[in-house]
Amino acid sequence: MADKEATVYIVDLGSSMADCHNGRVEPDMNWSMQYVWDRISNTVAANRKTWNIGVVGLKTDETDNPMAEEDGYNNISVLRELGPMGMAGLRSLQEKIQPSSTDVGDCLSAIVIAMEMIQTFTKKLKYNRRIFLVTNGESHIDEDEEAVSEIATRMKELGIELTFGFKEEDKTEQKANNEGLLKQLTDACDGQFGTIAEAIAELSVPRLKPVKPYKTYEGPLTLGDHQQGAMSIDVERYFKTHKATIPPASNVVLQQNHATQSGNGEEFQSSGGNFAAVSNERTYTVNDPTKPKGKREVLYEELAKGYEYGRTAVHISESEHNITKIETTKGFAIVGFIPQDNFEPFVNMGDSCMIVPQKFNDEAAIKLSSFIHSLHELESYAIARLVMKDGKEPLLVVLAPHIDLEFECLYDVPLPFAEDVRSYKFPPLDKVVTVTGKVLNEHRQLPSHDLLETMSEYVDAMDISTYEVDDDGERTQEYAAVDDLYCPTLHRINQAVRHRAIYPDQPVPPIPPILVKYAKPDEKLEEAARTRLDDLIETAEVKKGGLGSHILILHYTNLIILVPPKATGKRQRDKVMPRSGLDIDALLKQPEHKRAKIDPNNAIPEFRQIFNTSDDEDVVKDAAKQMGQIIRDLISDSMGDLNYERVIEDLGVLREGMVDFEFAALFNAFLLDLKKKILSGELGGDRRELWWMLKGKGLGLIDNLTVESSDVTPEAAAEFYKK
Repeated sequence: MADKEATVYIVDLGSSMADCHNGRVEPDMNWSMQYVWDRISNTVAANRKTWNIGVVGLKTDETDNPMAEEDGYNNISVLRELGPMGMAGLRSLQEKIQPSSTDVGDCLSAIVIAMEMIQTFTKKLKYNRRIFLVTNGESHIDEDEEAVSEIATRMKELGIELTFGFKEEDKTEQKANNEGLLKQLTDACDGQFGTIAEAIAELSVPRLKPVKPYKTYEGPLTLGDHQQGAMSIDVERYFKTHKATIPPASNVVLQQNHATQSGNGEEFQSSGGNFAAVSNERTYTVNDPTKPKGKREVLYEELAKGYEYGRTAVHISESEHNITKIETTKGFAIVGFIPQDNFEPFVNMGDSCMIVPQKFNDEAAIKLSSFIHSLHELESYAIARLVMKDGKEPLLVVLAPHIDLEFECLYDVPLPFAEDVRSYKFPPLDKVVTVTGKVLNEHRQLPSHDLLETMSEYVDAMDISTYEVDDDGERTQEYAAVDDLYCPTLHRINQAVRHRAIYPDQPVPPIPPILVKYAKPDEKLEEAARTRLDDLIETAEVKKGGLGSHILILHYTNLIILVPPKATGKRQRDKVMPRSGLDIDALLKQPEHKRAKIDPNNAIPEFRQIFNTSDDEDVVKDAAKQMGQIIRDLISDSMGDLNYERVIEDLGVLREGMVDFEFAALFNAFLLDLKKKILSGELGGDRRELWWMLKGKGLGLIDNLTVESSDVTPEAAAEFYKK
């Protein structure tokens, strides 16, 4: 299909369009133009020079059209000739769309004028030709069946698609006759006939942007060494899915009384001013004590390229940079095969593409078809190295076969390199390992068997695969079909931009329901799962305020998380009794009003013993303060870096204990004071080397992601070591 378009909008500007009907307080003109402005703004936003727009006014006070001298073409004006339209053209057109003082004008004559405009502009070139007619159909139309037949025949010859919109249901006899005549015309030329109400109701549905096939690679797909008769297939690679970019914000300045020129040469004087781009100016300075403020400006040409290594800028010359750069040549080579079961979807690193044989190459089509069927029969995928152009970075892609009745291809998605893979260790979800290494399968942080069973039943009840299933088990409706899913951010921003461009003084309308349709679970699914949810709440012992054994976080779709109740400074732990039956806690408990003193030579074991045996907050805080003083003494008494390793170990144990008891404020206050004393030299001189060692170990402030009660944000914690 041609990518060039020629569209003419015929707008009824009769005096009757200024009236309000069907209980609306908005004039028919403003109401019906919502559809026209939406379509025009979509074309303007696309910013394609090959999409052309023309506008014809019907029932205007004056007559301004190429056929004005002929009978029957009066009160019709060409408001805008066919051509590309920009924002200036849109503003200018809005001033011309106003109701007139007459209801005289023939719709069929306006259609003939629009046809001539399209024929003159497009000639015999390949275009998508469309005419949109918006009218209330109240005025007289010449009921000449022969003329209607000629117009329909001519429109079919030119390949013009006619779309007609009418509005009211309670019609006069004149309007009913007009609608019947126009419907006869649209049917004869295979056009569309509908109501403006239906068109306006569909405005909230996002229009998908048509895209042309984009070829990312053309060349041979090889397997093996070229010198030993390798397999080579001439293929073409196209995008199958590609991420749509969200329109970015731009920095602009307002120019008062500035005239701009649109793409088709028309000039528009903006009363409120026009936007212009902001120019950026960047200067580079170096330290120079002899210059004012200790800085000296340097030219960009005098700068050398460097890379950050830790806190050091490493200079790399152009010759050295060329050595490190990978020299690649265009190519597409298969490097191995894997079973389909070994491919995990989460390793997909980007957009998917499709590989087809080269056009008009039967030999390549046969070769690629054989290769596709071989992969399908062996249930395997191929791994290939792709360089799309000389000098571009190589990609690793997995090739998956696709076989349909009338189409075969290879789908590919990029894979990560070894440097892209990051390994993280997380604690197990089905067991708890104590400090002593004991494995507990039953714990307050682990769900019981009954809770797991109840949760499983609730998840099954929220299964969308059985949505709208009849008595025979056949699905009658698919939940969240792919064609019904839209990117809320992308389409919402586009809708807001278009609305503000058309109505600059009006507030942005609310979010259309279709964009947030799947932002929460379906009401039918929620109602069907209500009983299972009540059972889950009862089994989890959920109580108001989180006083039960678990807190139930409300679900989003079918995801529910059970978390233990938040501790309030006093840690809750399971008490493990020894085989002897002796109460170890009672034996080790200190007399009342007496604090245990931590030996600096055995600080870590004694500190952990106090934490593991005491539930008294004052005792814990006192132990933390003793540990802090021990750390300061170690730094002050250290000969060089002799005690630095002990300091790091003691500080790590202290931080771990403060996180466990959620005493974030106490630890953060200590660390802030420690930083001040280290950098000021109060702890035995210059200890900045220790400070960089602490930074390397990540012993920073406790933020609110680690302990919710902390008043330190992750950003503030990151800035702590930078300053």
